[in-house]
Amino acid sequence: MSLFLTILYVSLCNSISLTYSLSLHFPLTSLRLTPTTNSSSSFLQTTLVSRRNQSPPSSHPYNFRSNFKYSMALTLSLPIGTPIQTQELVLDTGSQLSWIQCHRKKKKPPPPTASFDPSLSSSFSDLPCSHPLCKPRIPDFTLPTTCDANRLCHYSYFYADGTYAEGNLVKEKFTLSNTQITPPLILGCAAESTDDKGILGMNLGRLSFVSQAKISKFSYCIPNRSNRPGFIPTGSFYLGENPSSRGFKYVPLLTVPQSQRMPNLDPLAYTVPLQGIRIGPTRLNIPASVFRPDAGGSGQTMVDSGSEFTHLVDVAYNKVREEIVKLVGPRLKKGYVYGATADMCFDGNNPVDIGRLIGDLVFEFGRGVEILVEKQRILVNVGGGIHCVGVGRSSMLGAASNIIGNVHQQNLWVEFDVTNRRVGFSKADCSRLSL
Repeated sequence: MSLFLTILYVSLCNSISLTYSLSLHFPLTSLRLTPTTNSSSSFLQTTLVSRRNQSPPSSHPYNFRSNFKYSMALTLSLPIGTPIQTQELVLDTGSQLSWIQCHRKKKKPPPPTASFDPSLSSSFSDLPCSHPLCKPRIPDFTLPTTCDANRLCHYSYFYADGTYAEGNLVKEKFTLSNTQITPPLILGCAAESTDDKGILGMNLGRLSFVSQAKISKFSYCIPNRSNRPGFIPTGSFYLGENPSSRGFKYVPLLTVPQSQRMPNLDPLAYTVPLQGIRIGPTRLNIPASVFRPDAGGSGQTMVDSGSEFTHLVDVAYNKVREEIVKLVGPRLKKGYVYGATADMCFDGNNPVDIGRLIGDLVFEFGRGVEILVEKQRILVNVGGGIHCVGVGRSSMLGAASNIIGNVHQQNLWVEFDVTNRRVGFSKADCSRLSL
């Protein structure tokens, strides 16, 4: 299980200044996090869809479109550096710092790998220890930044699932098209990490890709996961305007007073007003307050592309499990827990039949907005002939939050409208949208 929800912390800066917007579309792919080979020859091809005036005026009012891969995580291939080196990055709306896999060239040029070679890029630069970010009290990192032996700024970044990355903070450019190149952005250049791919941090933090590149909105469409061996589904990702946005239904992002931001709230997350959960025709008896931050920040509901399963706080999870047990309890696989958080799993049964007995799963947001998980998709194939309801217990992650994971964002356009502080949803056949 691959979750990239950051450990909750408080940021110095929660506001974003938007001076221009990029509108680009990339293919998203969902992959299991395994080593791959990359080179600059696989530069992501983007397509100019349209040009239009935007308000406020944008210095680069373009729409570009491309694809991504999807299995457990959403994996983008992005061209970075000068000349470009294509890097695979996991799209993560639940974390802030973007980072890439790095290695330093020794005596001979290394063979092409998934790692970025800083010595080959003329636009690469290290952050020195004198940089304002390299101060012990800066709260944008899960551990304080430090000064290494070369007087460069060293970072350590940990995630709630126990994964981590550490290395030096650097600046580097992203080449999004022949006419669209970002300014140098602050990234992590990871010398050590538990995963072989980097992260594209897309939350509301000041160091996220969204904030540094001044992205006004972005959206993605996740296809259904495939059970066919060797087949990797392809979805779609936009930076900027999405031509399908007229069909979106929006919910506002919740703004929590400063007094409620300690100790369990993540103020940089895309926090949405979940109101209730239905299973089949039954609306579960869960108080709406369970899905909202309490005085200590516990209970917020966030949309997270970097989490595989949806996770619920104990009160909500227990009600979901109680209903599942009532419907199909004798068929549950006893003693089995997937990813240390999800224990509603089945073995040796037809998942379609079990899904039919359970019915649809619906997350209600009000204003007529809901996420519908149809009964034929309610079980997730986790391998070995085992299928699980895609819901886990967030307390087992050490988190006091509700997290809408990517398995429950399949066949939806999901748009993060940063400028207007809202999230939009629209049903779609995401497998038919790739280039």
